[in-house]
Amino acid sequence: MLTCRAVWKKLAPLARASSTVCRQNVRRAGWNNARTPLFVPLAHMSTGPVGGGGDNLKYALLVGAAFVGGLTYAVITLKGDQERYLERMTEITSRKHKSASQIHTEPPASSFETKLEAAAAPDAETAAPSEAAEPPPDEPLAETSAEEAAAPLTDAGVEEAADSKPSLPSHAPYLLIGGGTASFAAARSIRARDPGAKVLIVTDEPDLPYMRPPLSKELWFSDDPSVTETLRFKQWNGKERSIYFQPPSFYIDAKELSSAENGGVAVLTGRKVVHMDVRGNKVKLDDDMEISYDKCLIATGGVPRNLQVIERAGEEVMKRTTVFRKIDDFKSLDKVSRDTQSITIIGGGFLGSELACALGRRSTESGLEVIQMFPEKGNMGKVLPEYLSNWTTEKVKKEGVKVIREAVVKSVSYKDDKLEIKLKDGRVVRTDHIVAAVGLEPNVDLAKSGGLEVDSDFGGYRVNAELQARSNIWVAGDAACFYDIRLGRRRVEHHDHAVVSGRLAGENMTGANKPYWHQSMFWSDLGPDVGYEAIGIVDSSLPTVGVFAKATAKDTPRAATEESGTGIRSESETEDTATSAVAPAAPAPVVEHRDEYGKGIIFYLREKVVVGIILWNVFNRMPIARKIIKDGEEHTDLNEVAKLFNIHED
Repeated sequence: MLTCRAVWKKLAPLARASSTVCRQNVRRAGWNNARTPLFVPLAHMSTGPVGGGGDNLKYALLVGAAFVGGLTYAVITLKGDQERYLERMTEITSRKHKSASQIHTEPPASSFETKLEAAAAPDAETAAPSEAAEPPPDEPLAETSAEEAAAPLTDAGVEEAADSKPSLPSHAPYLLIGGGTASFAAARSIRARDPGAKVLIVTDEPDLPYMRPPLSKELWFSDDPSVTETLRFKQWNGKERSIYFQPPSFYIDAKELSSAENGGVAVLTGRKVVHMDVRGNKVKLDDDMEISYDKCLIATGGVPRNLQVIERAGEEVMKRTTVFRKIDDFKSLDKVSRDTQSITIIGGGFLGSELACALGRRSTESGLEVIQMFPEKGNMGKVLPEYLSNWTTEKVKKEGVKVIREAVVKSVSYKDDKLEIKLKDGRVVRTDHIVAAVGLEPNVDLAKSGGLEVDSDFGGYRVNAELQARSNIWVAGDAACFYDIRLGRRRVEHHDHAVVSGRLAGENMTGANKPYWHQSMFWSDLGPDVGYEAIGIVDSSLPTVGVFAKATAKDTPRAATEESGTGIRSESETEDTATSAVAPAAPAPVVEHRDEYGKGIIFYLREKVVVGIILWNVFNRMPIARKIIKDGEEHTDLNEVAKLFNIHED
């Protein structure tokens, strides 16, 4: 193009001169005949000497030559470009399978100038070489870099072309944000209703979808010294399994999702969605890659909270503090428990109490000091009635844990190679490491960019009874603040809720339009001998009625898993059990508070209606409890209701 431009600059003055001569001849002819001619006589364009005909012939020849030369150049250039394109694609494909040390690319000598000079050879002497080599100063950069755009890629460019964003799917019919339990349940549900569905899970964790409960339960009781690597554990019934829902072979490569004939589930690990374009049905990842979708699920879970006094205490304190949530947190805390002398757990809820019991049992073998502190009067004081909370605290102490009740942390500092925790009542605790188990903050980072509503009371994305936040967008798991058609608006942070809400969201993404009516359950085990399952609103501030009986050998989490065949008890639930339950003819139990609470049922009431139930060392009866809450009836005698759970059978 540059040489062509230079040639034209030399030809243009001559062409303009020839055109001027022609116009002058026409004017002379008109003046000689005292009128403007209706046509130009052919003799004026002939080769005769009249009127400058020789110049006209030169003009015609130059125009013709330029036309033929331009056409020739265009054909040659197009063919050359096609050849270079095929060569480049072949080269890139072959280099993807070679090591970087074997790749060496040098731009071949371009034939661009040679071909252009050959096309304009008759007039080559009229063009100055310097003008052909340099672009005009006012030409755009894009026009002067055509050769650079067609030049071979460098080594880095080849590797980038092979492994960069274009190799991943730019569109996913079903996009699931988050790689936890809710996302996996949704993916399985989508594939069940749409067998050819293409599902893409995007997670910022480096791991495939896995279950979180064993991280604070069974994994700590494993005898395998390599448990942090295998992440396999024995359930209370002795059966072994992995924390991962499925092995890697279950999933397909994300790069193959678009072309998968029968669809499948792909997981994009280590990537985070940072922006949502709801109107455009697309998201942006932290590496600026964009993925469009037809249907999208947000299952981002939550972020573990920390105490502000710890966050403000400085780097040395933060380095010795664990907030427990992920696989890496389990691995880190396991290492700390083997390398230090003292660990203090702040928090008396489910997670704090489970970790305290797990570490306490390990302390009897290693001499590790385990301390648990919380502001309540007893373990799980916000959930259990006071008498049962106190009993649970004594149970935790028997596991080798030093329990500090009604402890409000005032400050934390690092002194003399120890963490010093000062409480508001003046007590001081010195320890090597802190585990902050003080709750979960729902992850709503996408609310602003996506224009999604966040509930001001419960937190989380506000959704309707179908778990839908916006058109084509659903939310499930810890991050969903949903409308419970029986108990009102709620947000639940438990495994079974993630399973149920994820499954329902997946069904609704495929057109089911079902409301969330299922009451999810949750459970907690204080080792293999004491555990409970709960459903509904279990809040110690509500009136409660407890019915207890003497426990037998089968009234333990270990026995429950032996009967159900799974350590994740929510997986074995069926609604059919509730509809067929019949009250036995056993003597009516009485409401009692005793020093030993072997097994029993605790009812939580609101205006005489049962809104929550805890099954204390009573297992595989959850469908019955679910039906009681679903019916929403007033009960004048809860002794009769307790008969349904068969707690007095031998």
